[in-house]
Amino acid sequence: MSQFFQIHPETPQKRLIKQAVDILRKGGVIVYPTDSGYAIGCHLGDKQAADRIKRIRRLDDKHNFTLVCRDLSDIGVYAKVDNTQYRLLKTFTPGPYTFILDATSEVPRRLLHPKRKSIGVRVPDNEIVRELLSELGEPIMSSTLILPGETEPMTDPEDIRDALEHELDLIIDGGNCGMEATTVVNFTGEVPEVTRVGKGDPSPFEV
Repeated sequence: MSQFFQIHPETPQKRLIKQAVDILRKGGVIVYPTDSGYAIGCHLGDKQAADRIKRIRRLDDKHNFTLVCRDLSDIGVYAKVDNTQYRLLKTFTPGPYTFILDATSEVPRRLLHPKRKSIGVRVPDNEIVRELLSELGEPIMSSTLILPGETEPMTDPEDIRDALEHELDLIIDGGNCGMEATTVVNFTGEVPEVTRVGKGDPSPFEV
């Protein structure tokens, strides 16, 4: 049965953040708030935890996980970013965007898109996530929390608890953080391509 932490969205309690990070490092699967709904995540290097997420969401091996990063310096470790892309990312992070970029060799092969060797990255504008990532010191491998058969992400921590408490190690209640998914921008082609319109304004990336 999962633990359930209520963490203040503006002033996260350090003690609970440390406990959450300990759970991640020990192979736990957690649900946590972002700036565009709740996400399900695990430690970057943990294949067993990633497989649990796939089972919970009934995902196939082609699903692209997203690396939720603390800032641009994190992104630069795991994704190749040219000067034009860097300027755009600097302007629009943190925020409700997921960026698809060519991956560096630091990304485990099993996380890459099988054909394009790309990876999704994002920097949420959420204080709880910032504190988690600062304490962890590396990205969280994540996916939007959308249950099988549903089209919208889960938004209520109590509903998440009712549905998944026996399958998760930790649920972080950070209050209401909306239910609209991120806007996805693919940077792997010659020009940026908006592949999903969500909470983030797509117009700066539409050529």
